[in-house]
Amino acid sequence: MQGRIDTISANMPITATMLYNLVQCPHRVSMDLHGDPGARDPVSPFVQLLWEKGCDFEEEVIEGLRVPFTNLRPFSEEERERRTLEAMRRGDPLIYGGRVRADDLLGDPDLLRMGGGGYVAGDIKSGAGLEGETDAADGRPKRHYAVQLSLYTDILERMGCSGGRTPFIWDIRGREVPYDLDAPEGERKTGTLWEIYRDALAEARAIAAGGGRTVPALAGICKLCRWRTACSKELEGRDDLTMLPELGRSRRDAMIHALPTVGALAAADLGRYIRGAKTAFRGIGPETLRKFQERAILQKTPRARPRLKAPVDLPRADTELFFDIETDPMRDICYLHGFVERRGGDTNGERYAAFLAARPTEAEERRVFAESWAYIRSARPCAIYYYSHYERTYWRKLQARYPDVASAAEIEGLFGSPSTVDLYGDIVRSRMVWPTRDHSVKTLAKYLGFKWRDTDPSGAASIEWYHRWVQSGDDAIRRRILDYNEDDCIAMRVLLDAIRTL
Repeated sequence: MQGRIDTISANMPITATMLYNLVQCPHRVSMDLHGDPGARDPVSPFVQLLWEKGCDFEEEVIEGLRVPFTNLRPFSEEERERRTLEAMRRGDPLIYGGRVRADDLLGDPDLLRMGGGGYVAGDIKSGAGLEGETDAADGRPKRHYAVQLSLYTDILERMGCSGGRTPFIWDIRGREVPYDLDAPEGERKTGTLWEIYRDALAEARAIAAGGGRTVPALAGICKLCRWRTACSKELEGRDDLTMLPELGRSRRDAMIHALPTVGALAAADLGRYIRGAKTAFRGIGPETLRKFQERAILQKTPRARPRLKAPVDLPRADTELFFDIETDPMRDICYLHGFVERRGGDTNGERYAAFLAARPTEAEERRVFAESWAYIRSARPCAIYYYSHYERTYWRKLQARYPDVASAAEIEGLFGSPSTVDLYGDIVRSRMVWPTRDHSVKTLAKYLGFKWRDTDPSGAASIEWYHRWVQSGDDAIRRRILDYNEDDCIAMRVLLDAIRTL
């Protein structure tokens, strides 16, 4: 097949990595292209692990292919590009490690497969191919995957050798997940993935040319970004609205022209912006706007203390369990269930119970789930505290995976009981105001004076430690994993006791 070969653009090429990052944070793309490299933070061990596991999984998939393919991975970038064109002209059925270019677009799809009169692209991902998958829904395409696949497809179309707009993801579960780029994104979203890609491409081009002005925004993804320190300084200097919990980039951008800072929001007369059941800011209702102003006022009040907005009815029980799990999304496994048990309100006598999978296998995951469930049943009657819906969601997943351990009714009964409390959803988010930038249990417990024993306490770090412990068997790493989880549980107890004082 002879397709049109475009000349190399003199401009900065737009790559799949750029679009992947842009969907998550446009400012990341701007900083990567135009920022001072000396201002970057070191790459975290967890991000390095992600890279390594991604490469390992890709090799595993390729080694398991049972069809002949053209392997271009060993060659240099320039040579791969030349050989990809040659392979496509020959009509090779499957190309691994190819490199394609058209106009200002440059792509490195993991796979190019002949089909539909041309080629379709595929990427190998060490994660799930869809997001939001539950027993009741099939999930939806991930935007950051979709824009990458769209870039490859766009290049193939410009080259005149596309096999259609249905590229695919080969995911961690061994599934080939097709992405229909011309289909609506979801039931409530009529826009297509292709339209999302076109918008992202236009924005990336503007940023690459230096004309697309971006500003940072505080979000959960910042924790793993190499520009987090530089962006944090800029956010503080700007008194940026995203330093308020749940006020993200899109809401900030809707408000910024009228209320550009936290201080401006705190001092504002909201009557000027509330119009009946709506406000002057798209996507923000009156109650939400008042909630954000409450948080802004508290942040700007010297020596402010958290306060309750509504009464809290906490369960009374002699035995209290503070519950936290650790999961590895790369292996799709829950490897640790941890509990701090307190009896009679005696903090000095509390004890830690941990159920840790010795290996990342289904048998070990089932074992620690069963032992954790038996532990909870043996502790009843008791009050159980956890933080956010993740424990509930994952235990439902474990029940579906191992129905012989517990029935669905038992798990629903556990988390539906008035004696089981989600400290975040039931209390912190809905009934309290905090003078902090987010509502993570780490932020709140640190605000209350609690200190983790580890110098780098995070769920991402725990995953990296678990990988190293499984490989080495080093007991010091195992102890680090358990200490971190125990501290997370104690942090919930510290938070609960503070709430009771209010």
